[in-house]
Amino acid sequence: MNWDAKVEKVFIHILRSSCCIFLVSLCGCGREVTDDFIPIVSFAPIELNLSLPANNNLQLDGGSRALSGGVRGIIVYRINASTYAAYERNCSYRPNEACATVDVHSSGLFMTDACCGSNFSFTDGTPTGGPAWRSLNRYRTQVSGLTLTITDEVIN
Repeated sequence: MNWDAKVEKVFIHILRSSCCIFLVSLCGCGREVTDDFIPIVSFAPIELNLSLPANNNLQLDGGSRALSGGVRGIIVYRINASTYAAYERNCSYRPNEACATVDVHSSGLFMTDACCGSNFSFTDGTPTGGPAWRSLNRYRTQVSGLTLTITDEVIN
C-alpha cells in the first residue's frame, strides 16, 4: 500500500469516528440528568380522619388516595397501620410542563405520569421506569390515633 492510500485510509477512519461521536452527542443516548427544578409550595397541615368513609382506601395496606394540596396534589399511600407515605403529584421529570402530573396506575401497584411515561414506587417514590431520574417529593406524615397529618416538609 502506498503512502497516499495509507493517509486516505487514516483520514476516512478519523472522519467516520468523528461522525459517530457527533451523531451520538446529537441524539443523546443517555438520560437527561439536568432538567427543571422541582417546585415546592407551602400548604397548611392536612389532617385526615382515617375512620371516615372518604378514607376507606387508607384503612388497608396498599391503599391510596389523591388529595388537593402541594403543587399538583398529593397521593397518600398506606404502607402499614402506622406508616403512610405522602407524595407530590408533580412529576420530577420536567416538572414545569403542563402535563407533568402523577396518578396511581390502574393496577394500584405504582404511580405513573402518562405525559412522560415515568413510573414511581409507592415504597419510597423512586423512579422505576421512564425518563425520570429523581424521586417524587415526599411529605412528612404522622399518625396519632385515627388522625393522619401531612405537612409541607419535604423529607427526601
